[in-house]
Amino acid sequence: MDHHQLDIDWTSCQAHGLCAELLPDHITLDEWGYPLLDGAPIAPRTLKRARRAASDCPVLALKLGPTAAPRQGRGAVTFAAPPRGRAQPPRTVREKTT
Repeated sequence: MDHHQLDIDWTSCQAHGLCAELLPDHITLDEWGYPLLDGAPIAPRTLKRARRAASDCPVLALKLGPTAAPRQGRGAVTFAAPPRGRAQPPRTVREKTT
């Protein structure tokens, strides 16, 4: 059975939020409107909606692809789960000049 997972191209995403409307079980929005993925594999019953969310993204920033199959045997490598959410941009503070 093939498993699929969502990924976001952060350089393309413009926080339209359509993906969260189409796939609320897997995607929520942060305070700036950028998507937060739950990191769970896409269930077969949800695959059609996930494909639609990826294809309807206005800038095609949402990608749906197969999850990497775990390597078997000697030398198998286990990777940690991807970070949840989106890193917050640095905040700058400007001092008042007189």
